[in-house]
Amino acid sequence: MSGIETSDKGASDIEPSNEELSDVVAELRHVEKYFGSLHVLKDINLTVGRGEVLVVIGPSGSGKSTLCRTINRLEPIDSGEILVEGKLLPQEGKELARLRADVGMVFQSFNLFAHKTILDNVALGPRKARKIPRAEAEAEALELLDRVGIKDQANKLPAQLSGGQQQRAAIARALAMHPALMLFDEPTSALDPEMITEVLDVMVSLATQGMTMVVVTHEMGFARKAADRVIFMSDGEILEEATPEVFFTAPTTDRAKDFLAKILQH
Repeated sequence: MSGIETSDKGASDIEPSNEELSDVVAELRHVEKYFGSLHVLKDINLTVGRGEVLVVIGPSGSGKSTLCRTINRLEPIDSGEILVEGKLLPQEGKELARLRADVGMVFQSFNLFAHKTILDNVALGPRKARKIPRAEAEAEALELLDRVGIKDQANKLPAQLSGGQQQRAAIARALAMHPALMLFDEPTSALDPEMITEVLDVMVSLATQGMTMVVVTHEMGFARKAADRVIFMSDGEILEEATPEVFFTAPTTDRAKDFLAKILQH
């Protein structure tokens, strides 16, 4: 993962300064989730602090992506509670739509509108959900595209961009809604190796600027460099929580030791 630079986190230029805001952006309390008879999340208790970069790692099928997707109710839970900005996750309707506007999501697949330009893709959410005038929304969209390094691609269609460029456009689209929290569900897993670093560079930049992030990833280099805290999951459970330094040098469970031995030897 060469080419990524890190710096100490400074004050956020992304999130609002508001003394009334809690230090906790998201909280999961005793969350349980089943897919039929498969128990995919088992008594999950977790908080995400404001400005924190929480990286979730673990073997395939451990429940990482499901955990990420429950935070904005793309996956409903069977029991427990999830709070975002101190409010219980709505079941449906306008309140849920409003919450999803406050929680940005970047997927494995880019999910861009194929028939719209990159500029339109980024500006559409603010225009439709927040009723921002077109000119204002497009001006900010151009600023965000510049920030992720693809302003020169603004008038192209998604199919005309590389996978890395499309994923950076998807990040800009999520940022356009001024989210309190960004969720990344294995955002580099669909990319060719040479495109991974350009996306991770953008994510590291967001982290250093104080964006609150939950990142499900197989990129151990990113976890080492950008995470404030690493969560290790296996079989639907959180087995370890630690700083990157502690987790990667002194994991406490045999399952984590085995996982790291397999991952880090390649």
